[in-house]
Amino acid sequence: MKHANISIFIPHNGCPHQCSFCNQRNITGQQYQPTADDVKNTIEKAIGDLKQNTANTEIAFFGGSFTAIDREYMLSLLDATKPYIDKLKGIRISTRPDYIDDEILSVLKSYNVTSIELGAQSMDDTVLKANERGHSSDDVVISSNKIKKYGFSLGLQMMTGLYMSTPEKDLLTAKKFIDLQPDTVRIYPTVVMKNTRLADLYLENRYRPYTLDTSVDLCSKLITLFESNNIAVIRLGLHYSDSLVSNSLESGYHPAFKELCENKIFYDKFLESVKNTDGKITDVYINEKSLSKFLGQKKSNLNKLKELGYEIKINFDNTLAKYDLYIK
Repeated sequence: MKHANISIFIPHNGCPHQCSFCNQRNITGQQYQPTADDVKNTIEKAIGDLKQNTANTEIAFFGGSFTAIDREYMLSLLDATKPYIDKLKGIRISTRPDYIDDEILSVLKSYNVTSIELGAQSMDDTVLKANERGHSSDDVVISSNKIKKYGFSLGLQMMTGLYMSTPEKDLLTAKKFIDLQPDTVRIYPTVVMKNTRLADLYLENRYRPYTLDTSVDLCSKLITLFESNNIAVIRLGLHYSDSLVSNSLESGYHPAFKELCENKIFYDKFLESVKNTDGKITDVYINEKSLSKFLGQKKSNLNKLKELGYEIKINFDNTLAKYDLYIK
């Protein structure tokens, strides 16, 4: 059964820091703080809209600092979920690595919270300090281990291309994530938002975001790395919003970013597979569900390979994993 979220956004509430990249209102276009009644109404509407078994659906409190918000307010939001929780898989929250301890984990457990995502962003302490995160990589390790000890599903979120980072540092962050064995990861290429410290650094020519090509190349490698270690990449790139586009400066943002990365995975895998073969007429086998990923946006992969002289016949082998291929 496909997983679904009933998403409730808590915009920039409780966060004790102003990170270099953060302007949540302009990213999401939202600043309203939901009430307990809003939570109830959102859940009831979602359950009605789903019109199916909701046993694999989670209520998801997003915003990045759920356990740092005012405790009475946090409990009021969780209390609002009680009439519905038996119909659902549980509750997913996102929070900071430095706002996890045994007491809060016990509280969350009592409310049927099932998944906790940590906004780690980087495992390089120089990068964390330069971007004013207010926590260390050790905080990520300690909190991740506690979350797993209490039996929660662990999710980790990383940002690529932050100030003072490099693709090599981002790859190292991914490898350190893998050591922590999360169930899921989210990858967010940095977008430079107006009215942030990062925007100031950009305008002062002290920071340049990765180009789109660099981000695609890096994140295609990250997808492969996580998937090969049985860690699901459940989000790649920010959700599109008009506010995001109109309030961002130069960046590698693309509304179909994940698709571009998946296209790159197949392009690179094909070239790797044929590098020791003779001839340009090639039978390639993929899972049929991966056809659009192999072809590329507007058949960009196919066209580039044709320019290299390959005549490709596509065949289907549905025993293959979604990013696998082989040639004959």
